[in-house]
Amino acid sequence: MSKTILITGSSSGIGKATAKYFSEQGWNVVATMRTPEKEDELTKLDNALVTKLDVQDKNSIRKAIIEGIEKFGKIDVLLNNAGYGAYGPLEVFSDERIKRQFDVNVIGLLDVTKEIIPHFRENKDGILINISSIGGKMTFPFGALYHGTKFAVEGISEALNYEFAEIGCQVKIVEPGAIKTDFGGRSFDFANDESRTEYQGLIGKLMQAIQPMLENGSEPDVVAKVIYEAATDGTDTLRYTAGDDAKQLVGLRKQLDDKEFIQNVKSMMGL
Repeated sequence: MSKTILITGSSSGIGKATAKYFSEQGWNVVATMRTPEKEDELTKLDNALVTKLDVQDKNSIRKAIIEGIEKFGKIDVLLNNAGYGAYGPLEVFSDERIKRQFDVNVIGLLDVTKEIIPHFRENKDGILINISSIGGKMTFPFGALYHGTKFAVEGISEALNYEFAEIGCQVKIVEPGAIKTDFGGRSFDFANDESRTEYQGLIGKLMQAIQPMLENGSEPDVVAKVIYEAATDGTDTLRYTAGDDAKQLVGLRKQLDDKEFIQNVKSMMGL
């Protein structure tokens, strides 16, 4: 019998690429998103259910998981992919925008995970895959909110690894580098106040550095294939990097002390 993966944030980028790739490999796919009525590509896949799931709406989370189980009998893998990045000087962010960054990237991930655990525990089987980032291992300027959420995902996932083992399940973390998605568009929440002149030089350097990184980033398919490896390799590996830049930067982070690594990031940005 075909296995089933439920994916959050399937409307674009990594989520959509992963839905397509798993479908091509013969998996059932529960592709979830906030506005499934706008989706006209994944609905054409064989063995795919496209349905609503907003990670900030617990009722939609519960309904999507129930729909997936009713449709395919079992969910074998949960991919927590939904998220976005907030960048900018901390003092210019409203309380509402700060809260939303953590509600989506952290609380939403916890809520979806918590809802699937009883199903995994009952079956004594299941794999939780959380999309982190190289931004969960290192930081760039003005990323206190985004990096804060991804560092949280790393800690949550590592801790859950212990308790999931007690119910016969696994946790995996996928850490992409720069990916050619719309992260610089609708998935990028940038805040600035040009009257805070002290920050503007560094903001300019950040923008100059990020653009070529995204333009030269890996295709979303690269991450999809790493996610598939994590779901199917049968090992107890916890962390998987995705993309050549991710491998390089994570490797450097392991080799260098804090001062050396931060200087390396500054050099990358021309500081």
